[in-house]
Amino acid sequence: MTLTRAVALGAAALLGTALLGACGQVATPTAGTPLQAGAAGDEPVVERFAGAAELATTVVPELGAVLTDGEGLTLYRFDGDTAKPPTATCAGACARTWPPALATSGDVEVQGVDQALVGTVDRADGTRQITVAGWPVYRFAEDTAPGQAGGQGVDGTWFVAAPDGGKALAPASGLALTTASAGALGTVLTDREGMTLYRFDEDSADPSTSTCGGDCAAAWPPLLVDTANFEVRGVDRSLVGTVTRADGTLQVTAAGWPLYLFSGDGLCGDAEGHGAGGVWFAAAPDGSKAG
Repeated sequence: MTLTRAVALGAAALLGTALLGACGQVATPTAGTPLQAGAAGDEPVVERFAGAAELATTVVPELGAVLTDGEGLTLYRFDGDTAKPPTATCAGACARTWPPALATSGDVEVQGVDQALVGTVDRADGTRQITVAGWPVYRFAEDTAPGQAGGQGVDGTWFVAAPDGGKALAPASGLALTTASAGALGTVLTDREGMTLYRFDEDSADPSTSTCGGDCAAAWPPLLVDTANFEVRGVDRSLVGTVTRADGTLQVTAAGWPLYLFSGDGLCGDAEGHGAGGVWFAAAPDGSKAG
């Protein structure tokens, strides 16, 4: 297996070198009539997105970690709403363009999101809309696949929602480590592109020792940085460090464990390397084995 994409967070990567996989691109908002929030008494919206009650996270390259629904579609917040108290004002025609993320059971199942931030608000049509930090969350009808974020910035009032309910922000150029959801494994460590990171049982955490080189590193590229002063999101910074590899490069560590990507993963959310050889495992945010 050969490495076909660069994985270092070096200067070349910061200038746009392709990384393993991607979560999608932020599309240019569709031009046309400005979207308006409908009146509270407008007719109920019944659309193809209704029914997903789960919340998860992923990484969109231009925006960092973002909220998604259970199908992996990006979620948004609307400046015309309020969080205190939670109030959803997008209805009728507005809600056909911006379908509300609806709760279909008493509890909203979450993955990679602080349960304490999650609630619901009653809409005028009797449905319950999911809220995060008080903000009602919506999908964008023109997003049709995970990783798309075509609604970002529309009308200057619609913004992709971050996992804490805030507005998602473009990652700083020095971002190296964040988190996302990976199916049944739950929340895992990822690189800035949302690609799952792994730990190797033949390494050691105390002291940090990286033993995967040569052909091994072609299949399991180490997560490299130019400096130990890099940004992390969604990870306890006190658990994060670096180890100097035999070739002199700096590899990122979590709880002492060196971190790697897997060349067999093609998209964010993939974790095809989990359990490989009984020694490779996706890394949880605290550096332990995920799952």
